[in-house]
Parts: sequence; structure tokens; C-alpha cells
Amino acid sequence: MMNKKKNIYLTFFLGIQILFMRWIESYPSFIETYYSRGIYPYISSFLRILFGWMPFSLGDLIIIFFGLCLIYVIYKLVSTRFTNMVSKILGITSFISIIYFLFYFLWGLNYFREPLDKNLKFKTTPYNNQELLNLTKYLVSKLNESHLRITKSDSISVIVPHSNKDIYLLAKKGYKKLANNNSLFTYKYGLAKNSLISVFQSYNGTSGYLNPFTLEAQVNMRMPKINLPVTIAHEMAHQLGYAAENEANFVGFINTFNNADPYLKYAAVLFGFRHCYSDLIKRNPDQAKILAQQLNLGILKNFAESRDFWEEYKNPFEPFFKESYDAYLKANGQESGIKTYNQMVAFLI
Repeated sequence: MMNKKKNIYLTFFLGIQILFMRWIESYPSFIETYYSRGIYPYISSFLRILFGWMPFSLGDLIIIFFGLCLIYVIYKLVSTRFTNMVSKILGITSFISIIYFLFYFLWGLNYFREPLDKNLKFKTTPYNNQELLNLTKYLVSKLNESHLRITKSDSISVIVPHSNKDIYLLAKKGYKKLANNNSLFTYKYGLAKNSLISVFQSYNGTSGYLNPFTLEAQVNMRMPKINLPVTIAHEMAHQLGYAAENEANFVGFINTFNNADPYLKYAAVLFGFRHCYSDLIKRNPDQAKILAQQLNLGILKNFAESRDFWEEYKNPFEPFFKESYDAYLKANGQESGIKTYNQMVAFLI
């Protein structure tokens, strides 16, 4: 009886939490002041000190554990022929209530903070085709220049010589450099980690993720290494509290683009060009193809390496994963869902 009462209270509390979130999301300045720049930095630092020393990802183990629990719950429901359903539903909703609270308290409220462009004191506005074209041309020039500086040949693809640990450390140094100009990018304690579920991430089409309960940043280590630097910096940006994907993309870009290491800089320009080209091909396909033809052959090989990797892991379930994540992003204030990632182009312009 006591357990049933507890589940009823927690289920009722879930309803209160949902109503509270629908109300508080309308006050981004309050969230920015009292959460994102108030208690969140302490939460983030504490959890990264607590779990950052571990050589493996506790967050991955939690996901695996929850996955097994979900399978067990489904098995129990089927094996008992859905008897005593009210009690079981209350048990599930009470568990969801706890998870919901922890998610938004430990990290999720950052989805509703002030926009990054406002915090950086500039304004992203709708851009026209000419602005997009000018930026893409600039990135083509920078990409060819960066590529030749490393390879000394326009036909050789770039191979990153650094270990994964070295890239993590370089990304952290990148944040230290950014923080010298703006304290918003101060990054202390811990590093990103190799994901224990990289195979699963490859099949669901993701390059990395932040566990919101441990604040560990996990990276898909099966990806081509040229894709790792910006992904690592992106997930570390999530740790800093930049929850919106376009903002994390932009912060990850400026970290690697301003990095002294030529391989990280090349990876950044490759990343920026890919997003601009993806936008330009929709607006002006002829001009986009002309610019692509101006890229060094070695750069095209790097793009092909990435494309071939994701093609290898394509499967019938990938669209389901993407649609689910799209719905998750929309539920957390990102109206464009997965398309939010490419909205970093407005920041670049």
C-alpha cells in the first residue's frame, strides 16, 4: 500500500513538473541568470569531477542498464498477460517522474536559456543567397589552403595522426583559448570519452551524445578520425550548457577553427563547408556544384570517407531513431528538430 501511494504521489508530481516546464520555458532570462549561469555550472563541475576520472563511460553503462530494464518490463507485461495494469502503469509513470526531474534539473533546463547570439552580443538574421554563396566561397578557399598546408599535395586525403586522447586534450586547450576572450566558454574538469556503444551509435546515425545524468560527453569512436575534432568540441559545448544543436555546432566549430593545431583547423573548415554546401545545394544547386569542383581531390576523398562510413551502417531502423530524436528536439524548444544542426550557418555568416 505504501509503495502504491508513493507511485501515485510521484505520478501526480510528474503532471506538476510538465506544467511547470511549460511555464518556465517562457522566461529564458530567468533561466539564464539563475540556472544556466547560476546553479548549473556547479552541477556540471560536480558531476564532471565525480565521473570524469573514470576511464570508461558510466553514462553508457546506465543506458545499457535501462535498455535491459525496458526489455525486462516488456517481458513481464507480456508474461503476466497485462494483469494488474493500473499498479504497473503507476510504477512506470513514477519512474518517468524521477527521470523527468533529474533530466531538467541536471541539464535539460539549458534548452530554454537565452540564445547564444544574444549572449555573444550579436544577432543572427535570415541570410540571403549571396551571403551564403560568399561564405561558401570563402570556406572553399580556406579548405584548399588548410589541406595543402598539411598534405603538400592536392590529391592526398588528410589523415589525423593524433590519438583520441590527444584530440580530447587539444579540444580542451581550445576552450581555454576561447575563455581568455569570453568566460562563457570556461571549461574545467574532465574530458570527452570514447563511447562504449559506438556500434549502436553508428547504426542509429549519431556521432556523439551527452548523458544528461552524468554529464559525460561520449563520442562514436568508429567514425573516421577527421570527423572527431568538431564532434568532440560539440559534445563538450553541451557540457558547458549549450543545449541547442546549432549553438553546440557553432561553439564546436570556433573551438576547432581557432585551434593552433592544423588538423583540428582543417576538420573545422571541412565541417563548416559541409553545412554551407548542404544549404547552398538546396538554394542554388548549379553554383554549389561549381564550388565543389574547385575543391582539392584530397578533400573530396575525406568527404567520401565519411559518406562511405555512414552508408556502411545504414539500416531500416535508422529513420525511426532520427524521427524519435527529431520529436525530442521539437519537444525541447527546437522547432526545426534535426534541421536545427544546420542552422549554425546563420552563426557563421
